[in-house]
Amino acid sequence: MKKIPLVVLMGPTASGKTAMAVEICKKYDGEVVTADSMQVYKFMDIGTAKPTVDEMQGIKHHMIDLVEPTENYSLADYVKEAKAVIEDIHSRGKLPVLAGGTGLYIDTLTQNVELSDGDKDDALRAELTELAEKEGEDRLFEILREIDPMSCETIHKNNIKRVIRAIEFFKTTGIRQSEHIKNTVRNSPFDMTKICLSWDRDVLYDRINRRVDMMFDMGLADEVEKVRNMGVNMSNTSMQGIGYKEVFPYLDKKVSLEETKDIIKQGTRRYAKRQITWFKREENTSFVPAEFNVINKILKENCYE
Repeated sequence: MKKIPLVVLMGPTASGKTAMAVEICKKYDGEVVTADSMQVYKFMDIGTAKPTVDEMQGIKHHMIDLVEPTENYSLADYVKEAKAVIEDIHSRGKLPVLAGGTGLYIDTLTQNVELSDGDKDDALRAELTELAEKEGEDRLFEILREIDPMSCETIHKNNIKRVIRAIEFFKTTGIRQSEHIKNTVRNSPFDMTKICLSWDRDVLYDRINRRVDMMFDMGLADEVEKVRNMGVNMSNTSMQGIGYKEVFPYLDKKVSLEETKDIIKQGTRRYAKRQITWFKREENTSFVPAEFNVINKILKENCYE
């Protein structure tokens, strides 16, 4: 079977992926397939930096606004739906452009990883949940670090459900979840050109800081309050991303606005650092500045024109 051409545009948060993906699509008649674990949730626009209608510039964007914030959306859900979307874009004679910063979603999709939940253990899951409630998320994350340090690079400690799932997977199968994913890679159905946007670390951090300020100017606090009033709580998967759960204490008047901004900025910078570490391991990838003329040259060399 002939492989589907696919441009994969990666980069840390605030690196300019949205604008660059739109430029690629305008030049090569493409559509964007978003690879962001938080943009799949409806009503969460500002805090996830979801592209606006103006930013899309008429380019179709897929894999955003799929489910309610109270629903849980898994990696397996994403891979199944994104693959179908890419196949549809290709069938219509257009170029699919996979763009985002969630490295695990990108790799699992593009490497055709066979996902498996392994053997479930409800008793163990309940025990780990109780441990997290009694001793905190740090203790739970330390257990995961002891048995599967590589998974700790892709799972945030606040994402208790995924931390528990990774521990459960190891305890029930004897195999690290990170190794399982790595070892179940099958032949990819895509002919990929992989590009990662690179920035000077200080410049990127400044972009992150300024974007957090802008998010609050745009009404992030009101957005979080609206979502919380819909029944969302800290256990929902939608609240595991940075920029929402951190606002709850501010809404409850427990911390100041400036303290809240600083917490989100620091958390986002740390997340960007983890993203950069993840992307540096990518093979057959061009690491380039966020300049369209540079990216366009790479695409021409790969016969997209």
